[in-house]
Amino acid sequence: MASNRVASGNHADSEAECSGSHGPTDPPAQIFSDTLKFDARTLEVGVTRNWARSVDNWNLALDPSGGPHLGGCGTCTGVITVGPGQTVSRNAEYYALGHLSRFVRPGAARIGSTSFGTTGWNGQITDVAFRNPDGTTVLVAHNENDNPQTFGVTMNGLSFTRTLPGGSLATFTWPSLAADEHIGPTLDPARMSATASPAAPTNPCCTGDVAASAIDEDATTRWSTGQAQAAGQYLQIGLGAGQRAHQLTLDTGTSTGDYPRAFVVTTSQDGVHWSSPIARGRGSGQLTTVDVPGAGRFILVTLTEASSSWWSVAAPA
Repeated sequence: MASNRVASGNHADSEAECSGSHGPTDPPAQIFSDTLKFDARTLEVGVTRNWARSVDNWNLALDPSGGPHLGGCGTCTGVITVGPGQTVSRNAEYYALGHLSRFVRPGAARIGSTSFGTTGWNGQITDVAFRNPDGTTVLVAHNENDNPQTFGVTMNGLSFTRTLPGGSLATFTWPSLAADEHIGPTLDPARMSATASPAAPTNPCCTGDVAASAIDEDATTRWSTGQAQAAGQYLQIGLGAGQRAHQLTLDTGTSTGDYPRAFVVTTSQDGVHWSSPIARGRGSGQLTTVDVPGAGRFILVTLTEASSSWWSVAAPA
């Protein structure tokens, strides 16, 4: 996972709302577990990665029988349950919402992170990251799998690893660093474009590894050369109107050996006339980061060295 160092225009306001529900005979432990996992992947992480600016749960409070209601859902759950008497029970919705509401402050901007999980459930780690107005960074991560999974976070050369229990949801925060000054809202992939050479592998295993998959924010898809690296192979990213990048991180995803051995970076305002190289570099693992000062609307990464390994990009950040 790698936080974006980008700036972008604002997105339209949007929100999501949802109510938990359960089967009429489900035991309480199953209701809590199933609701937490559903809310984590579809609401707390899923809709915020998809540009929603708020998440609302309803009902706020219900009695132990799921009421009161007028002919509505008899098996819906609230954020809290009131009763019997004056007792108050916090439900899974309460804790799931808290992973956002306690740490993500008003005015925060979502920043890019590599997520391997999907809202439809594929058993991987899914996550979303935010930059608060005070400069602190927040990462909310959910393990969709029933078994523990270990994941790593890298940002500005610093990293840590954690193991999440099966089905769990966790929030991580860390303070602002001087090197974070360029971090801003994530780029909108819907406004971006990508072309590459080769455009897609000819190898039957991977013909779906097209250039567009390098910019879709889905680490389960990728663009790959499908052949050994060779000088002249390239990935060109169009940022889209109103979007600029100060730093670019090319993420190989799970194909950690498919990093670029040597490359140059050029930029363009029109995708036709290109600058002299503004950066040169060598990859060494899953994340290859390069500064792009004064970048134009198009960024071109071109290989300058051969390797027997493929080159793969699952997500830019």
